[in-house]
Amino acid sequence: MAESISQQQARKLVLHAQRLPTAPAKGNAITATLNALEAMGYVQIDTISVIERAHHHTLWNRNPKYQPHHLEQLIAQKHVFEYWSHAAAYLPMRDYRFTLIRKEALKSGELDHWYPRNPKLMTQVLSRIRNEGPLKAKNFDNGASRLNKIKSGDWSSKPAKQALECLFMQGDLMIVKRDKFHKVYELTERVLPADINSALPSQEEYSRFLITRFLHANGIGQASEIAYLRKNTKNLIQHQLNIMQEEGTLITLDVAGNYYFCLPEHLNSLNMPLRRKKMHILSPFDNLLIQRKRMRTLFEFDYLLECYLPQAKRQYGYFALPILWDAQLVARMDCRVDRKDRILHIYHLVLEPSLSKKVEAFHLALATALKTFLTLNHCHDFVLHKTTQLS
Repeated sequence: MAESISQQQARKLVLHAQRLPTAPAKGNAITATLNALEAMGYVQIDTISVIERAHHHTLWNRNPKYQPHHLEQLIAQKHVFEYWSHAAAYLPMRDYRFTLIRKEALKSGELDHWYPRNPKLMTQVLSRIRNEGPLKAKNFDNGASRLNKIKSGDWSSKPAKQALECLFMQGDLMIVKRDKFHKVYELTERVLPADINSALPSQEEYSRFLITRFLHANGIGQASEIAYLRKNTKNLIQHQLNIMQEEGTLITLDVAGNYYFCLPEHLNSLNMPLRRKKMHILSPFDNLLIQRKRMRTLFEFDYLLECYLPQAKRQYGYFALPILWDAQLVARMDCRVDRKDRILHIYHLVLEPSLSKKVEAFHLALATALKTFLTLNHCHDFVLHKTTQLS
């Protein structure tokens, strides 16, 4: 029997689980960063840098004291590692063993890597790293041994880079750090903490982990959301959801006719207030937003990142940032940093219809939020070029 809750209550569960708005952080700044990453389960890495990169932006939204060097330090301390979630991501080291399912599937050929496997070259690459220590892709591209580029569709990569990525994805290599955003690869055995659990989880352990991690991080969820971009997992997850519901580990919630699973203890957060006046300028790759269909259903916010569209088809701009305020997604602003002059250009600020009676209060909150957002982006001022109020 499903318990009915309102859409506003569902949003409250989601936002508390996502640590938005941010509560005052406990402990020192770097501990707060690790706690935030562990609570979210991952933070997505992205190469777009028109503003501060997505992984820094997302963590800053959970920890106002966040600094970009925190991730480097946590990786060096072996509390965090880089691998694949639904996309390239930083993950808490405590969850390492649950990446082994994917790695074994890639190694066995059950899953296909996006690069072709070249076993001979992979052996050579592995041998060099074993003998020479951590290396970048460009360390395999020098002098007379320069390798020819291989092109495939829109992707272009050299054979050694492909071999490195295959070895990384199947678990033989890890990324020990990034040097000017270039990956530095090292043998997994020389990176893992000595006390890490590296036992391959069973299918039941894996599915329960995916379920509980998602629900801890997101408050409520459906099988399709938990299995998002995880090939061949939906049926396994649905089966385990049914088992967990029967044993009382999970409950079902009815939100306006849509059914979600929830951990019973999370209902306690309905009694906790939200800091509604606190505004968050979010990354397009923020954990809250990454599943667009979910945002349309729960928050009535139809969002598309338009940087992948031709300019003529863009409605809101190249890199429009969603804005969370008053427990709703109420606006988006297309931004770019002029790093030479340290100016944040807001090319287009678009207000949702729900703001029609709160425009003045919104602008006051935005003025406050922009002060810290400028600091994150190393800017001293901003220029607002255009504002649109949707009706």
